[in-house]
Amino acid sequence: MDNDGVRPVTSSLQDTRPRALSVSELNHQARHLLESSFMQVWVEGELSGFSRPSSGHWYFSLKDRKCQIRCAMFRGMNQHIRTLPKEGDQVRIRGKVTLYENRGDFQIIVEHIEPAGLGELQQAFDALKRKLLAEGLFDNARKKTIPSLPGHIGVVTSPTGAAIHDILTVLARRCPAIPVTLYPTAVQGKAATADIVRAIERAQAHGAADVLIIGRGGGSLEDLWCFNEEAVARAIAACKIPTVSAVGHEVDVTIADFVADLRAPTPSAAAEKISPDQSAWLKQLRERELRLFSAAGVALKRFGTQLGHLTARLRDPRRELLEKNQRLDELELRLEKAIRQRLSTVAVRGDHLEQRLAMQSPQRRLSQSRDLVARTSERLVAAMQRGLSYRQEKLEHAAQTLNIMSPLATLGRGYAIVKDGDGNIVREAVTVSPGNIISAQVARGEVTARVISVKSSQETGR
Repeated sequence: MDNDGVRPVTSSLQDTRPRALSVSELNHQARHLLESSFMQVWVEGELSGFSRPSSGHWYFSLKDRKCQIRCAMFRGMNQHIRTLPKEGDQVRIRGKVTLYENRGDFQIIVEHIEPAGLGELQQAFDALKRKLLAEGLFDNARKKTIPSLPGHIGVVTSPTGAAIHDILTVLARRCPAIPVTLYPTAVQGKAATADIVRAIERAQAHGAADVLIIGRGGGSLEDLWCFNEEAVARAIAACKIPTVSAVGHEVDVTIADFVADLRAPTPSAAAEKISPDQSAWLKQLRERELRLFSAAGVALKRFGTQLGHLTARLRDPRRELLEKNQRLDELELRLEKAIRQRLSTVAVRGDHLEQRLAMQSPQRRLSQSRDLVARTSERLVAAMQRGLSYRQEKLEHAAQTLNIMSPLATLGRGYAIVKDGDGNIVREAVTVSPGNIISAQVARGEVTARVISVKSSQETGR
């Protein structure tokens, strides 16, 4: 209780108002939410407010017709960018969405920047390059040889560009005698692709050019894009005339460079590559002229010396004819003599052959053969008679011997050969028994009998 008797009242209820975030907490949470929601983004727009302080970092805004966003690209990322962006450029950036907490600024930390459309064009370039490479349009085997001395040069380019001026200037300096035909075409813009194709077709239909330069002067990627179109590439590949691609500067590379039979870094370089140097030619001609004169002088001197030697050796033709006639007479005489000798030899040989023929006459040989056959027949008959007589004597002797040794002679003297019933010769009496049938072969027949009794030699005392 206070002095005036008033007692303060203390509320027992706590403060229920929601907790308020600090600015730092809010910005931190917002940053975390942005970075977790947008990992990496591509954004395209117009570059504005570009600044590059001494730190090396880049700061700029990216805007379209309605909005803009702040961007920062730190030195570690931008040091690889070759071309410095400038105010008003249309660019594409890749980066992370974040919040700069100190000021609460919504911004993008840029990791890569490129001109708008370059990415799409590069992708289209790479895709067409892969396609034509797979089809073999870049193969060296299908490329035609550029003539070393073209009789006529064709140029497919703009009639008002720097390229045709550079080409004509180089050709006028190197070899002005070579005629040049321009096949005019647009080399930039949407209509340029079809225009270039038609110009190549006109050059082929014309049929005058031995080599065809196709190109233009330098420019941006968009300016040179018609030389990266598939229609132009296929027209160059199908061209029957050897082609030289001369597009832009040395650093510029197009699909036409890969398809053409030869690539030149610039139009001027193309004219240099396909044209001979007349000053070098004149120098060579002068050197060869001097060498020709020197060689001709040496040859004339040598021929003069040879002519002198031949003149000294040359004889009077009349004398040569007389000698030839004399030689002809000698040969005629020798020929007659040789013919006579040959005829004599042939006659002797003919007589000899006639004698040999008579000796070898078939009639004579036949008569001799008949005599031989007659003599041989007589000898054969005599030999046969002697053989028969000899054999007859031996036969008679053998018959006498056989008659003496024959059992039949024994039988003739009264003996007999006795056989048992089985046809076995009975040599002993004991081999048969009374009652057995036996047979006895005598000199003139055979007798069959029955055994009445049997006596052995002991019984008979024999």
